[in-house]
This record gives sequence, structure tokens and C-alpha cells, in this order.
Amino acid sequence: MAEKRVLCSGCDIYCQVHADVPPSGRVEDVRVKAVDPRPLRANICMKGVHAPEGFAHPNRVLYPLKRVGERGEGKWKRVSWDEALDDISTRLANVVKHYGPEAFAVSTSQWNTQTDNGSGRRFMNYLGSPNWISGVAICAGNTAAVNRLVYGWYPYPDYPQTKCIVLFGHNPKQHSWTPVYNAIRRAQQRGAKLIVLDPRKSENAELADLWLPLKPGTDAAMCLGWLKVILDEELYDKAFTSRWTVGFEQLRQRVNEYSLSRIELLTGVPAELIASAARMYATSGPAVIPWTPITDQQRNSTSAIRLMCILRAICGYLDIPGGELLHGFHPDIISESELENHDVLSDEQKAKQLGAERHPVFTYRGMADLREPAKRVWGTEWPNLINGCYMANPSAVFRAMADGDPYPVKAFFTLGNNTLMSFANMQLIERAIRNQDLVVAVEHFRTPTAQLADYILPGDAWLERNCLADGFGWTAIYRPSQKVVEPAGECRTVYEIWRGLAVRMGMGEHFPWETNEKLLNHRLQKLGMDFESFASEYAYHAPSYEYRKYEKSGFATPSGLVELYSSVLEKLQLDPLPYWRDDPPPEPDFPLTMFMGVRDDEFFQTGHRHIKALRAKKPDPVMFIAKSDAMPLGLSEGDWAEVVTRQGRVKLRASIRAEMPAGVVRVPHGWWLPERPEGDGTLSGAWDFADAQICPDDDDHLDREQGIPHMKGIACRVQRLDALTIPQRGPEIV
Repeated sequence: MAEKRVLCSGCDIYCQVHADVPPSGRVEDVRVKAVDPRPLRANICMKGVHAPEGFAHPNRVLYPLKRVGERGEGKWKRVSWDEALDDISTRLANVVKHYGPEAFAVSTSQWNTQTDNGSGRRFMNYLGSPNWISGVAICAGNTAAVNRLVYGWYPYPDYPQTKCIVLFGHNPKQHSWTPVYNAIRRAQQRGAKLIVLDPRKSENAELADLWLPLKPGTDAAMCLGWLKVILDEELYDKAFTSRWTVGFEQLRQRVNEYSLSRIELLTGVPAELIASAARMYATSGPAVIPWTPITDQQRNSTSAIRLMCILRAICGYLDIPGGELLHGFHPDIISESELENHDVLSDEQKAKQLGAERHPVFTYRGMADLREPAKRVWGTEWPNLINGCYMANPSAVFRAMADGDPYPVKAFFTLGNNTLMSFANMQLIERAIRNQDLVVAVEHFRTPTAQLADYILPGDAWLERNCLADGFGWTAIYRPSQKVVEPAGECRTVYEIWRGLAVRMGMGEHFPWETNEKLLNHRLQKLGMDFESFASEYAYHAPSYEYRKYEKSGFATPSGLVELYSSVLEKLQLDPLPYWRDDPPPEPDFPLTMFMGVRDDEFFQTGHRHIKALRAKKPDPVMFIAKSDAMPLGLSEGDWAEVVTRQGRVKLRASIRAEMPAGVVRVPHGWWLPERPEGDGTLSGAWDFADAQICPDDDDHLDREQGIPHMKGIACRVQRLDALTIPQRGPEIV
């Protein structure tokens, strides 16, 4: 049986796996398997193994659907692609004519942006809209943008050579971020230290050399404590700091405001343990602080991310073996950043990007002073790392959609994002979507978001397309993914959808590649080979790595140095030094603290809950709560309860966990019921279970510089549900 190299996009890690090409040509007959089956080498999880079952599900959307009832009523009719694209392009053109191109907003997910070859942003830039948002605004994309402020790129951990790994809340497991889990375990086998900072004693905390049980949302305070120790005890790299950083004395003065006793009070971790961890990081190196979604989602996120950057820099761990590598672009493969053509969007339209005035960091405005340095060091003015460097602010976009403030947004596309459940303040997002003249969803299933659309367009799956992946622009390592079977029904690639609209709207000349494959061939032309040849020959392709590149080019910042004191933030009239911002005042009605966004192993984001084998493992949403908090509420294991915040309430089963600290509740992300029929008013259970409805996005709960929501430390209460209010699951999963 023939075998193909495939990148599983069941999550955003993109594990390289193998897939048998079935004689039947049916996706349900595909077998997905690990490239290397050895322990700690088998980069595959249950989501990848069961993916063919999900793609063959009888409820998958295989043909374009047009809404014929009210939004959310669940009434659709099948239409042709030509009918759908003709009508969508006409209606979008009318919105642009009446309101301007900025009235068009798009929300995407990682799987979409890694497979559209930059075509989504390219379409928007030629049309004239700056209002692109994505889940990467609260998951890695925002981290990339903040890292660029400090040293001009987003570094990648050198796991094979590192001697110390620091996990801030991140908890890679065998079935969640599998390659990272395997890399950490291999590093530990050869003697690397592991430091874990997590409110609960997670699986990685159990295996750590040091576990620091910090309070949710106090990552920035902890980093200030580490810096206090490292600076006071002179554990930093004096030569690197003297030659390659700017703002060291100003940083030292700021850090001196944070004594270890103060940090102990803020984080709940003993000062002695904080000092031990800081010393281990600074003296056991080279060390890495891998990306973590936890720090992305806090009201002090910008300061915390910057502080992690500063720790890497002053300890001399940047772009060295075993440290944090600054890849840059592959010199012989055309990047998605280049294909996006951000230069064609006028300065006038860039200035209209929603949220850029109040929360500029990852917007065009925030990145403006990095254009020349990026050109000098990386060869392009527009490195869109993790697709997160030129985004509108999500909350601002939804307010413009709902209320026309500061101007109306009246056309909205959502691509593989399930937007309703993917950001904060779900109440606002539903109101925003219902207020649109045109809503288009590119999806596999009729998700809660898609149920509110005018059109649902069927996207292909990762076993059904060819693509190139470079870690979302993070690395210079390119890996191919080969088509195993033809797309089911009339499913299409995202590139073909954007091109179809572009041709109808007079922009066809900017999309000269007729197919996804021809565009992939274009991207590989400097190598003198087409995609088929490239994919057959290479599991991955990367240039020879050169360490300490900054010694030749400097860093891609305005000063050419690591900016401990940020010239970009200072120009934006924001604090140029990292800081701690105290929590909102306590609320007696909400005595507990909640952290949300943790993913269940069986699922990724809001997906996979339609797969019978995976739902059998996790049939219902489950919250974690300490025994000392559950007992006064009369909660036993498996009981249904509500978690309530000022924003809303969500229903969950209780799991009483010894590893949970008192006063803290863990809420899972992304729950809805694909098996529940449309039209009952709950959007297939989203209004019962989705965590987005309990997360506020008011000023107290937004990071100042980015405007992203605080999901790691929201005041809440828990109450037991009686028999009459227990939610109904719906029909059995097929």
C-alpha cells in the first residue's frame, strides 16, 4: 500500500505522520500512524489516529449551504459553488460600496492560516480591509508580536541541546502537544532540569525538579521576582548584557520596586522557592522558556511576555546552542508573509484598523517602527510571525460589528474558527454576528458560529490537500503534507475559495495561480522543483543554522539591540518597562478564582466532539475543584454544577482533584454538543457549556497594551445544580 507524508492539523503542532493511501479512495479507510513508533519519538496522539473517523462523519458539510430561515433556526438549502460565490461577492461588494472596505472583517484559526498560503490576508490587503482577527490573538500570535518588540523575532527552543526547561502553566502531555512532551522527556533523560510554574500540581509538575504553585494570572510578578534574584546576585551574562542590550539601568530600577517578600505576597509562592528557581534557570543553562498559552491570556500578558524575553536575553540564552533560536526566513522558499502583500494596503486603511489606538501592540500601528529593522535583519518589512503581527483587536472588531463604533462592520467571514466560542464575551459576539449583512463560514460542521451564517462553505481536511508548513512563520524549517485522498463531496481548499471571490471582484490578476498546487510550485521555484518532487524527497527542508546571527546584523529593533526599555512602547505612550498591575478588587459574591482555557486531551479548541471514540473518553465538560471547596457546596464527584462570573454562567460536571489548590477552579475550553439539533435556542449547547460566555472583556479584564482578555484569574462562584436544571445531552453520537 502506498504511503504519504502528512502533517496532522488536529491541533496547531502539525505532527509529521504517515498515512496509507487506501485502495478505496475513501477517507474513512485511511490509517494514520507515527513516523517513528519508539517511546518518546512517536509524535502522534488520539486526535490524529481518529481523524479519518471525524472526516467521514455523516454530518460533515460536503456542499455549499445557504441559509433559508432565521439565523440559528437551522434551515438550509444546498447550492452550487458558483451560486454561492456569485452571491457572496455581490453582497460583499455592496458592503464595500456603502461602508468602505474596512467594513469587512475576517476571523481565522491556525489550521486555516497555515494552509491558505497567505491568500486570506492578500485578499483583504488588495480589497483594502485591515480588520483581520484570529485565535492567535490569545494564543502564540500575540506572543510573537511582543517578542518582536524586545529582540525582533520570536525564538524557538532548542530542546535537543538545552539544559533547563521552564514551563509557565503549559502542560504538554502524550495526547496534547505530543512532540513537545516527547522533547521535554528526552531532555530530562539526558539530565536537563525542569521547572514548572502552575497553580495545580499538573502532570509535568509531578516530574519537575522544582514546582512553584503560583496564583493564577501572576506570571508577570513571578518573572519580576526571578529578575530581582538574578540581578541582585549578578547571575546574568554581563558581557552580553553590556554589549547587546539597551535600558539595563532603567530595568534594574524598576525591578528594585519588587522585593521577594512582595512577590511572595502576589504569587503565593515562598520567597526561598522563587529564589531557588531563579538560580536554577540562570546557572543551569543554556535554558529555554517555551511558548505557553497561559501567559498569552492575562491582564498583565504584555509585561509577562516581555519579562520572559528579558530573562532569556540577560542570561545570554538567545540564538545559542541549547537556548532560544532566532530562525528568520528560509532563503529559498517564498514565505506566507511575502505572499500576504501588506505593502499594498494603504497607510490610510491601515490607520482604520480597529483597536489600534487603545491597544496597539500587535496592530499595524504597533509594528510600524519595526519595519525598517526587519528589512535590515530579515530581508522583509512585514514578518507576520504566527500570523499575529498585524491584527485588529478582537473585542474592538466585535463592538464595531454590533454597535457601529467607531464605524460599522457589516460583512464577516469566519474560517475554521468557530468565532462565537473562541474569544471573550460571547454575548457580544453573538450580537455582533446577528447584526451583519453578510456572514460566511468555511467549516467542516455546522458549528454554533456557522449556524448564524448566511452561507456555510465546505473546507477540505488535512488528509485531502497538499500544503507546506513552517511553524506559522516561526521557523525556517519547511515540511510538506501530501494529499492522501481527494476532498469529500465538493469540499475545497481555502486558497480556491479566496481566489474564486477575488476573480469575481476584479482582483483576479493578484491571484494568478489557478490551483493550490500551482501556488505551492510558485513558492518552491527557487529550489528548482515542484511540490510533488519536494514532498517526495524531503521530510523537511531547512538551511544550515547559524548561531549568534546578531553579531553580524544586530537585532531587528530600532536600536539594533535587545530593548529591555522599549523604544516602540515609549513612542506609543505606553510604559517602556514591564510592570505589575494589581488584580481588580475582591468581590464578595464571587469568592473563588477561575482559570479557563485548558484543553482536554481528546479535543482541540472547539473541535473533535463529534468523534464517537473521543467523546466516549470525555462525554461531558468537566471542571476541576478542590475537596475543601466542593464539600461546603454539597458537590460530589460527577455532580453537575454552575460556574458563575459577573459575565455569565456555564454548566459543568465536577471533578474533585487533590492537585487543585483551595479557592481555585479549572474550567475546560470549547464545549458544545455537535449531536444536539439546531434551532433549540442553545446553538447546539454552546449557551449551556461554552466558557467564552463567562469571560469578560471590560477594561479591568483586558491587557492594556494588547487588549486581550484575562482568562487566568477571574472571580467566580460555584453552585450545585438540582435535578431540574441538569442539562440534556441530546441524541447519541453517531
